[in-house]
Amino acid sequence: MIRRILAFIRRKQAGTSLIELIVALAVTASIGLGAAVSSAQVLTQTSRNADYTTASRHTLNAVQWVSGDVQMAQTIETEGATGFPLTLTRMTWDNVVYQVVYDLEDGGLVRRYYIDGEGPYETLVAEYINPDAALTHCSTDNGVLSLTITGSVGEGDLVSSVTKVRQITSRPNL
Repeated sequence: MIRRILAFIRRKQAGTSLIELIVALAVTASIGLGAAVSSAQVLTQTSRNADYTTASRHTLNAVQWVSGDVQMAQTIETEGATGFPLTLTRMTWDNVVYQVVYDLEDGGLVRRYYIDGEGPYETLVAEYINPDAALTHCSTDNGVLSLTITGSVGEGDLVSSVTKVRQITSRPNL
């Protein structure tokens, strides 16, 4: 008797129907799509965070270098609409003239250092500096340098920009 019941049940359920296969495929595709979308969002956010960190570090590095040199400068000269090249000069107690020139070149801030006219000793201080005069500029007033530097990293709609603004006072009596 049990054999007959099992044989009858087996005959009716010989396989899965087309509807069951389509539903299983739709559920699997939904799970896969959700995983792909969330993975793409994580990668995009990670890239944006990395770009922001890079722009911030380069901008802070530029501000740090310029601040150190301005604080030691006895004269500050700016040129052009952006204030770059920025020329900082100081003379030490033994009459050695040190001159530092900052300039924007190829998306970076370059520092040229001269000692008694010898040099230049050149250093790339920061990359990814935005050369737009509205975003990166400096001006001086009575020994105080107003410095605005913007770092921009990324492409298209995914550009991360960081702007740092500082007022730096020179100490010419050192």
